[in-house]
Amino acid sequence: MLRIVLFVFAEVLFGGRAVLAGEPMAPGEIKATFFTGQPFTAVSPSGTKFKMTFTPDGKMTREPLEQSGNGSAGTWKLNAKGFCTAWTRAKPNCFTVVPSGENKWSVQKIATTIATTAAIWSK
Repeated sequence: MLRIVLFVFAEVLFGGRAVLAGEPMAPGEIKATFFTGQPFTAVSPSGTKFKMTFTPDGKMTREPLEQSGNGSAGTWKLNAKGFCTAWTRAKPNCFTVVPSGENKWSVQKIATTIATTAAIWSK
């Protein structure tokens, strides 16, 4: 009974968004939100900030917003669960994007057993 009361309270308080919390975005939604050529901010787990730009033609760049980061370029493509990146001089990796607050998304590295946060994106 307590679970039902808490669920209803969360539903009223958050307007239905509580049910969707933690659900990864669909690949098409990721593309429409982030892969438009418009820059956005990414913060690595170590706290380094980057300006990220993913263009609709499958290219991407990252530019450090602080002296502690390195810029890079590469390519991206959608997959069944999210997207994959191939940065210059790095192994390809695949990710999901999970909404984590107002204009904030957690980028999770897809692994066979556990997802780890690779970055936090914001607009």
